[in-house]
Amino acid sequence: MSNSLLDSVRIVLVNTSDCRNIGSAARAMKTMGLKNLVLVDPIEMPNGQAQALAAGATDVLADLTVVDTLEEAVKDCGLVVGTSARSRTLPWPMLEPRNCGEKMIEEAPKYPVALVFGRESSGLTNEELQLCHFHVQIPANPEYSSLNLAMAVQTLSYEVRMAFLAQENAQYKNENNDEVEYPVVEETERMFEHFEQALKATGFIVPSHPGLVMTKLRRFLNRARPDVKEVKMMRGILASVEKAAKKNEQ
Repeated sequence: MSNSLLDSVRIVLVNTSDCRNIGSAARAMKTMGLKNLVLVDPIEMPNGQAQALAAGATDVLADLTVVDTLEEAVKDCGLVVGTSARSRTLPWPMLEPRNCGEKMIEEAPKYPVALVFGRESSGLTNEELQLCHFHVQIPANPEYSSLNLAMAVQTLSYEVRMAFLAQENAQYKNENNDEVEYPVVEETERMFEHFEQALKATGFIVPSHPGLVMTKLRRFLNRARPDVKEVKMMRGILASVEKAAKKNEQ
């Protein structure tokens, strides 16, 4: 899986009043692997201050798109999620940030998906929120829920990245699980018998006082769950140990 999924995620900032917030948002995006930034009717275009706050993410600013309306910003998107800081009179399907990230990555292979952030002071209007399929609210401390724009972008971009990494990891496991063959119980038991035989040959286990060595060894190896190749390798090592032990007896 490549970063193309993240490339399908669009961050849309609506009517941002302070260009420094745009720079900070760009930095937040890039730290999470996102680069597709769209500005809707910004009051102040990015300048040197924005570039300074973007730090190493000036490429995100250089490649951003500016449009006049939110409708124009999301017209080609199959999934649009708007951030909402307060409940509205009109109920709308809500997502938790974790679910939001998962849904974005789930649908990103099909079409562009967008996360929409509103004005610093008043957020998105009801009309703008109605252009979104879902709303997402960051469950901040109700006694102090003051998240600035860049913080909100960082939080939700993080959830998108975590969903992306989870899917990437699951795909890797599925690809590699096809190649793993685990031994049947009979083969595992023969390995344990071989272990006990070799450890007795070296004197590590005293036949009259075996203790719990084999029980602990079983627990350890069962937790590790060696595959067929690893069991064969272990049997080869044990055969080598037995051979060396016999030489020492001579």
